[in-house]
Amino acid sequence: MTLIAPDTAVVHTTHGPVRGTVDGPVNVWKGIRYAAAPTGLNRFRAPMAPEPWTDVFDADGFGPAAPQSPLPGMPLGDVHKDEDCLSLNVWSTGTGGDRRPVMVWIHGGAYIRGAASQPVYDGRALAEEGDVVVVTLNYRLGVFGFGDFSSLNTADDHRFDTNVALLDMIAALRWVQANIAAFGGDPDCVTLFGESAGGGAVTTLLTVPAARGLFHRAIAESSPATSVYNRERSTHVAQVFLDILGGTDDPVDRLLTADADELLAASDELFARIPAETPGTLAFGPIVDGDLLPDYPVNSFWNGTAARIPLLIGTNKDESTLFKLMKSPLMPLDPDVVRGMFAEIAAEHPDIEFPDQARIESAYSGLETRNDAMGLTRDFGFRLPTLWIVAAHNRHAPTWLYRFDYATPMLKALGIGAAHATELPYVFGNIAHGPKEITYLLGGLSTGRKVSARMRQRWLAFVKSGVPVGLDGEPAWDPYDATGRATLVIDKHDTVVPDLDGPLRAAWGEQVIAFT
Repeated sequence: MTLIAPDTAVVHTTHGPVRGTVDGPVNVWKGIRYAAAPTGLNRFRAPMAPEPWTDVFDADGFGPAAPQSPLPGMPLGDVHKDEDCLSLNVWSTGTGGDRRPVMVWIHGGAYIRGAASQPVYDGRALAEEGDVVVVTLNYRLGVFGFGDFSSLNTADDHRFDTNVALLDMIAALRWVQANIAAFGGDPDCVTLFGESAGGGAVTTLLTVPAARGLFHRAIAESSPATSVYNRERSTHVAQVFLDILGGTDDPVDRLLTADADELLAASDELFARIPAETPGTLAFGPIVDGDLLPDYPVNSFWNGTAARIPLLIGTNKDESTLFKLMKSPLMPLDPDVVRGMFAEIAAEHPDIEFPDQARIESAYSGLETRNDAMGLTRDFGFRLPTLWIVAAHNRHAPTWLYRFDYATPMLKALGIGAAHATELPYVFGNIAHGPKEITYLLGGLSTGRKVSARMRQRWLAFVKSGVPVGLDGEPAWDPYDATGRATLVIDKHDTVVPDLDGPLRAAWGEQVIAFT
């Protein structure tokens, strides 16, 4: 039973007092504003500090999710959607004066969907079991967060900022630095973690100078680390968006006065169009603007300018099956489309030695089937960028590499396996939401709980000490280096495998490839 917390759960933040609720041994504060409403003239602008308040705010419900169209299988919880979405949530077993490690979560959703209110991201289990403070946050999505209309700025009229969603995340991290001690957290021991687009945000923020010092460890799950684009490309995408939006004789006025539903409809159309026209690319993502984001993140890891802090990173064995199931345009699965994608990349990068395409195809049975193509796009979209990062980052900071292989009998029967995002409930300790949970209809709940316990032990140990030590009796997981290339394979029984990705590296070579 959740109750309004007593006065001891009233916390005085830098913007005003907030009252949480009690969930067993855990105090919870939901919907705390960390920035002003990004509406009106603040739309497409860097987040602003909120107006202070003096009355106690009852933080007993999640704040609005960012505007987005519904997606089956992605419940956002009992929230509405609104541009005024910049809020965060805190779970803690402590009070002011305690110094517990802090975990700040960035949700995924292809930079266009998702919210901190999704039930799988409930931080209660992590906070209670791990004696940590968990923070989850909302940020702007789609065109609201990743549209780049800076080409419309003039010397006298700067209406549009770039990478405002990344700036939202940085604003939330600054809020954590200023306020988390009052919730029992240690601002000097903050781990940033995220999955999919959230994982991409983590690997990107590791290379953003303005984020330096705001977090001290990082966990990136299934990061699309190379889905980062240059200014020329983002300007083109912005123009396509304006063409879809229509009525843009005065594009500045149109962008600032259109209602959210109009912008959302155009954003959704753009989201579908871009990967159809240019397979393997996203409509939205971080932008190398030379200011907030000085270079492509993978380049920054390689040249040593990424934050030199401990990193735990990995992917799932069957990432692409989710996109096939959802008929998503995000990952090309037709063999001919995949071949066309590689031809286009090679043409766009005449200055680099592109990997031998025949050798790559042979590693995936010649791309004879869609399953072969799924394997290739899985590796190109997720596994290879992860390998490029660990190969670079381990030279400067402790780095651990994993692969999540566990799948329940039901997920195997459905041909899904260890798909994209299937590790999330195991990390958060929320693996069974009720008796009708389809994942365990054919059994596997007992094993799943053991998998979850092992993952949480390692993730929490990393958060606390910077080293992902396992439960007693579990194999030692050494940091990744060029000699051993240790990889933790998470399954019914965990194993540490040396050079798990040797065949992958042999097929693709050492060349780093990135979309621009």
